Amino acid sequence: MRLAFRRMDAPPPRAADPVPPVTGLPRRVHAGYALGSLATGAFGTVPGLVLLPYLTDTLGVAAGLAALLVLLPKAWDVLVNPVAGRISDRTRSPWGARRPYLLAGGLALAVLFGAIFAAPFEAGPAAAGYVAVAFLLTATAFAFFQVPYVAMPAELTDDYAERTRLMTWRVAVLALAILVSGALAPVVVAAGGDGVAGHRWLGLFVAVLIVLGAVGAFLGTRSAPTGVVVASEPSLRAQLAVAAANRPFRLLLICFVVQAAGIATVLAGVSYFATHVLRDPDTGATLLFACFVGPALLVMPLWSRAGARLGKPRAFGVASLLFAAGALALVAAPVLPAPVVYLLVALIGGGYAGQQVFGMAMLPDCIAYDTARTGRRQAGVFTGIWTAGETFGLALGPGIYGLVLQLTGYVSSSTGHAATQSSTARTGVLIGFTVLPALLVGLALLAMRRYDLTPERLAAASGPAPAR
Repeated sequence: MRLAFRRMDAPPPRAADPVPPVTGLPRRVHAGYALGSLATGAFGTVPGLVLLPYLTDTLGVAAGLAALLVLLPKAWDVLVNPVAGRISDRTRSPWGARRPYLLAGGLALAVLFGAIFAAPFEAGPAAAGYVAVAFLLTATAFAFFQVPYVAMPAELTDDYAERTRLMTWRVAVLALAILVSGALAPVVVAAGGDGVAGHRWLGLFVAVLIVLGAVGAFLGTRSAPTGVVVASEPSLRAQLAVAAANRPFRLLLICFVVQAAGIATVLAGVSYFATHVLRDPDTGATLLFACFVGPALLVMPLWSRAGARLGKPRAFGVASLLFAAGALALVAAPVLPAPVVYLLVALIGGGYAGQQVFGMAMLPDCIAYDTARTGRRQAGVFTGIWTAGETFGLALGPGIYGLVLQLTGYVSSSTGHAATQSSTARTGVLIGFTVLPALLVGLALLAMRRYDLTPERLAAASGPAPAR
């Protein structure tokens, strides 16, 4: 594959110069683009769900150290994601600026993900170090898939409402990917013999999902209009400054990153909550996860209508409060009947679906707003910063959860099964799964109070640019 790069020091064209706006997209493009969420959903879910208990209950790593091993490799993406965005912004190829990375980055991601659970060392410091290095390399490959993938909607269409429809398709597939990968992860591990052997099968299973998503997105968008990626700011520092000056983007990013940490604490706690609160280590994790993600497939049309009626920012706030209320109510889980617990988890899942739809639908609006103001298309930079922040938030959640376990005295195990825990440790499991995510998701909405990027404001900013 040959990628050609052109000089970026030429004067940027005026905002009115790029190709005519692309509005309505065919359904095959909606579906093709959405397939990439098989890869992002699987990688975004399984490590957050499985990796912390894999380290503490299979490899015998102390909870505090395990938290660091999960956090640090993904924190690396804070540095590498903006670089991946800048590189994709400057790529010229017959396949467009973004699509080459869907294929190359996706295939590399699949191979490296399988390597995380290959376990050449079955316990001890060597095993922990191997997982950390493999996870670091996987996170790097993910950056070069995810950043171009998330940048594409801003170039696929210039229509405000069409972006919501495109994100509705994407989030529907994302929910399906999360449901399949997350709900089946414990099943695959158990079918593979639990312990190290079962996790090796899990690595292979998720690698196959990633390949299907990457290849599907690459082929499904082959006839899609990708827009023209024109001159961006001449340096990464200048591009970061432009992103920081975009107030709607800055506010949305802060909120989404903090909320990602809250969501990730729920994912990290599923196995622990099922084992030590529900006392159902065999089927509890699968049922909890199915209840969390399953409603997303059902309520997606409702959120789409809510967005049309309330507007994206307000609907985003409603979804976030729904998530926070459900998580806070779960504090009573030890005395609630199991069906009520699962219903509350379903309520959290419905809120999560809305958060994802509207957060990702507002991101292309922020990018379009920047293009209208500056005359430069640099979606890769914005999505690089966005995905770096989101990835950091998703890594921070398990880190926070692991720290709570360490502080409350959680006992690790190298047998492949959780050890018996004290009442204090069980309280830590409960608080990390309920109160912490409720606070993170609810308080993050404070950043959105000044978000004011309406369709009217975006249309006004998109008027003809003055001559230069």
